[in-house]
Amino acid sequence: MARALYIHWPFCLAKCPYCDFNSHVRDRVDHAQWEAAMLADMRHEATIAGGEPLGSVFFGGGTPSLMPPALVARLLEEAERLWGFAEGVEITLEGNPSSVEAANYADLRLAGINRASLGLQALDNETLRFLGRLHDADEGLRALAVAQRAFDRVSFDLIYARPGQTVAQWQAELARALAFGTGHLSLYQLTIEPGTRFATMVRQREFAPLDDDAAADLFAVTQAMTAAAGLPRYEVSNHARHGEESRHNLAYWRYQDTAGIGPGAHARRGGMASVRHKKPENWLDAVGERGHGISEERPLGLAEQASEALLMGLRLSEGIDLAALAARFALPVTALCDQAKLDFYAAQGMCWQQGSRIGVSEAGIPLLDGLLAELVPAGLLVA
Repeated sequence: MARALYIHWPFCLAKCPYCDFNSHVRDRVDHAQWEAAMLADMRHEATIAGGEPLGSVFFGGGTPSLMPPALVARLLEEAERLWGFAEGVEITLEGNPSSVEAANYADLRLAGINRASLGLQALDNETLRFLGRLHDADEGLRALAVAQRAFDRVSFDLIYARPGQTVAQWQAELARALAFGTGHLSLYQLTIEPGTRFATMVRQREFAPLDDDAAADLFAVTQAMTAAAGLPRYEVSNHARHGEESRHNLAYWRYQDTAGIGPGAHARRGGMASVRHKKPENWLDAVGERGHGISEERPLGLAEQASEALLMGLRLSEGIDLAALAARFALPVTALCDQAKLDFYAAQGMCWQQGSRIGVSEAGIPLLDGLLAELVPAGLLVA
């Protein structure tokens, strides 16, 4: 069943742009109450998603790096009791690159954390202000240095393809990022999502997004530089040294069962999809009344699961095994992929096929969304 556990800690100590939980700012939290509720939620989740040792545990959400280390240790102790931990289990803590949070890292390592993921976003102050970040570049780099001393495995993320960004500018920034020596980097292109602050800024002509051709040039530079540095792409936006890929995110992309606890946490396990109450008070009330914080739960049909597995798996450089998916979801291979279109795009160098395994090539990744719509049969996408 579950191979990964997501633990969502919803609280921030200051309004921040890193999440959508600004209504969850708290000066103080009743940690004893929250420990009891999180443990109850976890025990319920284990009754649904138990049976297989966890390969990863991920602490995310508001400001999990400010969780009391004793609470982190207690949650990990209970997770290990309920599921067991696979050999070499990855236990990641997501953190904002602030000096306040970095001061907690040594104790968090003692509590069981063995990997840190930091949201640096950029290495210069002008860009950080544009992105709405609270930290400055120096503070972010100090936090990164502390994380690297505390943990053997560290990842950080950057956003590129920003308005007006040139190839030379991105080459210099990425070279600097690679020089820090982390084994994992998440490199995301800036996207303008409807309803966001950026969408409003574009509508009001405060800036113009980078055009597609320029963004494609930056993507190509990213692939070349990371590969040369020994951190090739293993997913659309994620790069790692061999063996340092994020096991937690791989569980999602490989469509393995994942459990989740805490306000707003999602889960996919045993053919069911669930989401928990997002507002902390509602989640607490639900745990008190029913022993868990689930607000919605529904079964996933086999066709829907197959569609999700395809859409996630084709993001990976390793691709997907059509025969294995067909057996898993009791569907014919022909229902999973349009072979004629696969052959056509493979001839164009955008896709590849090796036996029953298929994938999207380097040339095709910039056009991934369009390729997915072509390769995955419409009936399966609708399902």
